[in-house]
Amino acid sequence: MDTQSFKTESARAEDVERAWHVVDARGNAVGRVASKIASVLRGKHKPSFTPHVDTGDFVIVVNAEEAQFTGTKETDKEYRRYSGYPGGERTDTPADLRGKKPEFIIRHAVKGMLPKGPLGRKMIKKLKVYAGPEHPHEAQQPQPLDV
Repeated sequence: MDTQSFKTESARAEDVERAWHVVDARGNAVGRVASKIASVLRGKHKPSFTPHVDTGDFVIVVNAEEAQFTGTKETDKEYRRYSGYPGGERTDTPADLRGKKPEFIIRHAVKGMLPKGPLGRKMIKKLKVYAGPEHPHEAQQPQPLDV
């Protein structure tokens, strides 16, 4: 058998075909939903996956405000930010954020699972998160994605 005839194909950015997927986060654990979304955004579900090329698809998340945490994370988990000034550290719990910006919880979880740097920043732009059941992307004909 001639092993030299088999070549590994490396995907090129201009050859990637992107599909649209819709995920309903209602009643699902945030981490489990986020890991599936991150995998699709990277393109790991495709046979043409190439680590250094953005081969992923677009993902629409609906009902983000109804995603759940397991255990006591809803009240014990903290999201921290710092203004840069002395005493400028602020913390929020998921329970606090659900009223203000429920999309942040899913977006933050997915962003932490993507590569850091320019490639990861390009991938996170393909994530569209909506608090309620409506989204403006019907023209793209998104396919449901099982989580």
